[in-house]
Amino acid sequence: MSRLIINGGRPLYGAAQAGGAKNSILPILAAAVINGGENIIHNCPDLKDVHSAAAILRHLGCQVEWQGDAIVVNSAGMNRWDIPDELMREMRSSVIFLGPVLARCGQAQMTYPGGCELGPRPIDLHLRALSQLGVEIQEDGGRICCRCGKMQGRDIALALPSVGATENIMLCAAACPGQTRIVNAAREPEIWDLQQFLRKAGVQVSGAGCRDIVIQGGAPVQRSVEHWVIPDRIESATYLCACAAAGGRVRVEHTKSAYFASVTHLLAESGCQVETGEDWAEIQAPRRLKSPAPVRTAPYPGFPTDAQSPVMAALCLAQGSTVFSENIFENRYRHCAELARMGADIRVEGRTAIVVGVERLRGAAVKATDLRGGAALAVAGLAAQGQTEIQDIEHIDRGYQRIEEAYAALGADIRREDG
Repeated sequence: MSRLIINGGRPLYGAAQAGGAKNSILPILAAAVINGGENIIHNCPDLKDVHSAAAILRHLGCQVEWQGDAIVVNSAGMNRWDIPDELMREMRSSVIFLGPVLARCGQAQMTYPGGCELGPRPIDLHLRALSQLGVEIQEDGGRICCRCGKMQGRDIALALPSVGATENIMLCAAACPGQTRIVNAAREPEIWDLQQFLRKAGVQVSGAGCRDIVIQGGAPVQRSVEHWVIPDRIESATYLCACAAAGGRVRVEHTKSAYFASVTHLLAESGCQVETGEDWAEIQAPRRLKSPAPVRTAPYPGFPTDAQSPVMAALCLAQGSTVFSENIFENRYRHCAELARMGADIRVEGRTAIVVGVERLRGAAVKATDLRGGAALAVAGLAAQGQTEIQDIEHIDRGYQRIEEAYAALGADIRREDG
C-alpha cells in the first residue's frame, strides 16, 4: 500500500497546471460506446477511476489505448452489454454506463456501483427517468436488468438536479425517438462538456448550463470524434486551498477560473489575495486566514461539495469559527476525525460541522477515507508542523494525478512511498 510522507510548514510558490476534469472524462468515456467508431479524447487525466472506466470499456468489447495525454476508444467491436460486479465496484460513477449501453445495445445489465463511501447515492432518479423513456427495468439480488421497450422521448422533471441522472438521460435519449426535455437538469460545467462531445458525435442536444436540456434522439449516430476535456475545477481549487493553508503564492494555469468562482470568492473573503483570468487563478496567502461566512454546499453554480473538504482543511487554521453545511452527501465529514488527529478543532452535528480555528496543526499518521477527504489531509499536512503520513492514498489517486509531484514542484517536502 502506498502512502504520502509530508514534512510540512513550508510555504508554496510557483505554478501548477490543472489536468483534465475527472468528472468530465468518465461520462465522456461512457458516451464513446454510442457512436460505434473511433473517439480520440485529449487532456485525459491518468487517474485510477479512468483506468477503471477503461477496464469496463474493454470488457464491453471496445479497444482502448493511450497516446500521450489522449485516450483512444474504438467502440466498433462492442459485443457485450453486461458489466460484472467486480468492475462496477471500482468507482461510484460506474452507473453512468447504463444509459449509453442501453442506447447502443437496447439492453444492459449491471450491479450497484462502488467507490468512496460518502453515504447513499440513490440511483432511483436514474432508473425512474429511464423508465419514463420506455426502459423496462428489473432488479434482482442487487443486479439491475434493463431492456428498451417502446422508447419515446418526453419531458422528464428531476426532483433534484442530479449530475449523474442528467448525464444518463442525455446518453440514453440519444437513441430514443422524438424529443426529450430534462427539466431541472444539473448545470455543472461537466454537463456542458458532455454535450459538446455528443454534438461532435452527431447527437442533437442543447441547453447544457441551463435549467432545461433538450435532446432530439433516434437519429443514427456513427461518427468519429476528437474532443478536448475541460480542466478540472476541483483540482484547481485544491491547489489554491493548499497555498491558503501553507502560505506563499501559487498560480494555477490551464484552468477555467469561472468554473470554481465560488471557491475563489470564499478564499478572498478569508483574507487571501486572489486574482483570476479566463484560464488562470493566482492566490497569495495572508499571515493568517480569517473565518468566512457559513459554507453551504449546493449544486452548481453554488459551492461544490467536492471542494468542501480541502477548504475545511485550510480553514482549520483560520482565526475564528467557520460553519459548514453539507447539503449534497450525508457522509462527507469522515475526514474530520483525521484532521482532529492533527490538532484541528471540529465538531460535527449531522450535516453541520463547526470548525474553530487553531494557531497550528501538527503532523500525524492519518488515513485517507475518501477522495476529497484524502486531498484535505494533504492540504493540512502541507501546513502542519512536523511530519504527516497519509495512508490509503489510493483514494487520492482516484482524482489527482501524481499529487505529490504537483506539490513538490511548488516547493513542498513531499514524497510517495510504496509498499
